[in-house]
Amino acid sequence: MAVVEELIRIEENGTISFGNYKLEEKSKKSDFEFKGDLYKVKTCKEITKLERNGLFVYESVPGTAVNSFKVENGGVSFEVESDQNAQITVELEESTEYVMYLDGVNAGSMTTNLSGKLSLSVPASNGTTVVKIVKE
Repeated sequence: MAVVEELIRIEENGTISFGNYKLEEKSKKSDFEFKGDLYKVKTCKEITKLERNGLFVYESVPGTAVNSFKVENGGVSFEVESDQNAQITVELEESTEYVMYLDGVNAGSMTTNLSGKLSLSVPASNGTTVVKIVKE
């Protein structure tokens, strides 16, 4: 997996990929249409943030590259890459319990807060980490 040079793109499998953690300065792309929604991405080595129709979807500190991002059945799945440990926050349903899987291994369950945000840490690796968050 590599950074997304065009900042955001649609993949052949019907998902989106976004983010470039190798950029020194913040770059953004707005009004990217995907399945009737408008997306905005801001990314650099310090942060990667994704919004859909002006609402929060994803944020990582430091920045990451995200491939095959897919929201389905109340959960989310994606592949993430960074050259540092990353703190990731995603928007899901409020006050709902989810199970997190990192590279197919159960990493435990968490309940979202009243705003529906769920945070997790992903260690830096020599490749990608597959993240899957499913509603219990």
